[in-house]
Amino acid sequence: GLISSGTETTQNTWMDAKFENYAATPRNGKAVEINSLWYNALKIMITLTKKFGSVGKIVQCRKYEELAEKCRKSFNEKFYNGRRKCLYDVLGDSKIRPNQLFSLSLTYPVIEPNSEIAYNIIDTAEKKLLNPYGLKTLAKGEPNYVDVYEGNSMQRDMHYHQGTTWPWLLGLYYNSLKNIIASEKRKTKKAEVEAKLGKFINITKTTFEKEIEERGCIGSISEMYDSKKPQEPKGAISQAWSVAEIIRILNGNR
Repeated sequence: GLISSGTETTQNTWMDAKFENYAATPRNGKAVEINSLWYNALKIMITLTKKFGSVGKIVQCRKYEELAEKCRKSFNEKFYNGRRKCLYDVLGDSKIRPNQLFSLSLTYPVIEPNSEIAYNIIDTAEKKLLNPYGLKTLAKGEPNYVDVYEGNSMQRDMHYHQGTTWPWLLGLYYNSLKNIIASEKRKTKKAEVEAKLGKFINITKTTFEKEIEERGCIGSISEMYDSKKPQEPKGAISQAWSVAEIIRILNGNR
């Protein structure tokens, strides 16, 4: 039920930094985000087939449902790392990265949002990756971790996704909390997550109001930030996906 993300030199995810023929963060193998997206795509195909399918749509739906269930079952059996209380980044690779949040943040999350595993994933992301400017691309203490984006072209490419903070990743965290709230039946737990979400939105608002008025590119938001204080803006000085995700979060959109 799981699928591979490509070869050592082919980058099929957002972590696409390469220098000449060397991939800085190769995603070959069974990557957590690729399989989360695969499950989501299969569930979407079920919906579309039911709505627009004609002859043979019952058979087509059954095929997609079987594939989706096979993926969900295999994903939940193989991707959870009980020792670190989070998901493997790629099967066999236990580095802590934000890619695991794709499993909770999509329209059809492959991990049940109100499960113990889901809460463990969120807790690990908060402790190891989350900061006011975004999520780190790699947890501190992991091999090759870098918290300041600097150096020549090769060095910058090698550092791109090895610990720097990206604002657009806040959208994955935001969606994950929204999905947990929507699925949580326990009133106390639901209230706790709702309070957490409210606090997160307020911190994001305060952080980026100051950012667009006083730092970096006045009126916009940068591509990434150092993960070491004072978390200077780096990369593209005005990045569309950074701006879009912050606007979406502050507007309360799904």
